[in-house]
Amino acid sequence: MTGKKILYLALGILGLGLGALGVVLPLLPAFPFLMLAAFCFGRSSEKLDRWFKGTKLYQNNLETYVKGQGMTWKAKIRVMITVTLLMLVGFLMMFQKSLYIPCAILGAVWLFHILYFCFGVKNHVVKEKSAK
Repeated sequence: MTGKKILYLALGILGLGLGALGVVLPLLPAFPFLMLAAFCFGRSSEKLDRWFKGTKLYQNNLETYVKGQGMTWKAKIRVMITVTLLMLVGFLMMFQKSLYIPCAILGAVWLFHILYFCFGVKNHVVKEKSAK
């Protein structure tokens, strides 16, 4: 195994661990860490890539997005709330120290983030199975 593959493997394991924590901890976003894991496992090992894509973590959080089908509104809102809360902490800390220009930049990044998830990411509608 080359050094590059070992690095991808280590980053994939780190992303998987943080993503799994993000599923259960409300302030830690799962989505970006699971995307990191998917990317890194895809670059490091076909076997790990197949395994990861077979897990419920991948299927429940990433599968529709990776297939180009978008994200459910529930997933979008979860990501937006998490990022908003994390950015708010940074914003308040900078505002307290009268760092207005960085606050404006962070506010613009936040606004772009919200607009991107509302209008740039497709909505995936989960079709309910009818009872017979």
